Amino acid sequence: MNSRIISFSGKGGVGKSTLLVLFLKYLIDSKKFKNILVIDADPDANIGDLIGREINFNQTVGGKMTDLKKKILRREFPPNMPKNSIIESEIFDTLLEMDNFDLLEMGRSEGEGCYCSVNNVVKNVIDTLSQNYDITIIDSPAGLEHFSRKMSRDVEELVIITDPSKMSIHTIKRILEITNEVNLNFKNIFVIANRFPEHLKDFLSNEINKMNIKNLTLLGIVPNDNNINEINISGKNLLDLSNDNQTYQILKKIYNKLI
Repeated sequence: MNSRIISFSGKGGVGKSTLLVLFLKYLIDSKKFKNILVIDADPDANIGDLIGREINFNQTVGGKMTDLKKKILRREFPPNMPKNSIIESEIFDTLLEMDNFDLLEMGRSEGEGCYCSVNNVVKNVIDTLSQNYDITIIDSPAGLEHFSRKMSRDVEELVIITDPSKMSIHTIKRILEITNEVNLNFKNIFVIANRFPEHLKDFLSNEINKMNIKNLTLLGIVPNDNNINEINISGKNLLDLSNDNQTYQILKKIYNKLI
């Protein structure tokens, strides 16, 4: 299967996870992809909160691997049992099946100590898992080194979310630097400006042009939306946002260009 992988990144607090969930809503509504996998690679694990689902640490890959490493150190497995098979089974067990998509929560770091063999198996399993879906969307922290350690498959598109602040512009530049440092190859890099006033669009366009990256494009700007803010703070499911919501209508046009 020729599956697509799209990663969302950006500085904390810019609404990255919110726009990813609304992209997920767009994918579900449009029915362009039958099998969808969401990987929450951000240690803050915000996706569960945004879809009204409480996810415990032991339901994440990080939680499973922490527990598994303790069991390995205590020699709780038969010596002839392949560790790769054990790890694969634990990761597949963390896969959360929703109505229209599957969710894999990476969770926090697996703890102290070097377990390179375990981490390599985790990467291979996630790579294999993503190939079984039509599209995989990843909520990645701004520090893409974490993302590079977790997946080796090339991602087609990187979507960077920014807000109207100088810090966010610096984060875009830093993310672009990191993509080179850790050899992440993106076919396209898109910027979506969230909670952004229309009169600052030209300023942002000029800043992006000055970065002089051929495959870097400003995909669109999204206004602040009190309705979306209220859903987020109340802990309701953002996927239930009305299709008539004006911001969602704007995002549908933006996401249609992305797909």
